[in-house]
Amino acid sequence: MVKAKDYPVTAAIRHLRRAKVAFLPHAYPYQDHGGTRHAAECLAVPEHQVIKTLVMRTDQGRIILVLMHGDRDVSTKTLARVLEVKTVAPVAPNEAEKVTGYQVGGISPFGTRRRMPVLVEAGILELDRIYINGGKRGFLVELHPRDLALALTLEPVAVAIES
Repeated sequence: MVKAKDYPVTAAIRHLRRAKVAFLPHAYPYQDHGGTRHAAECLAVPEHQVIKTLVMRTDQGRIILVLMHGDRDVSTKTLARVLEVKTVAPVAPNEAEKVTGYQVGGISPFGTRRRMPVLVEAGILELDRIYINGGKRGFLVELHPRDLALALTLEPVAVAIES
């Protein structure tokens, strides 16, 4: 078992603890623009199980989080249809940092500065284990996807496309 002093206690970790979610911490050497592929290689896990947290905005100004497989992209057209809006697009990095309280490359859906709707690609919920950012660059937490619902209010969607 990894001791608490061996990993950072971020807002995300405090959030998971309050929600009583069991997790395993995993630190790895962060690499600029390495993304989920680099994280998956470092942890020797499939990139499909490494989950990215994307901060997006609708044309109506609503900011949302989208949880997506590391080896997939979001079809913004499909997402817009699901949300019944005209368009959806990623926010600028500085705005993502402002609304989440995390640095780009370390954005977690847990313990964000602002509460936002969280949409999750439905296939994520079918995996045995996932690896998702723990609120710091180079730091993922491993957990069972059903535990996402203990810590977050989720809306499952089917908006993945091949990367």
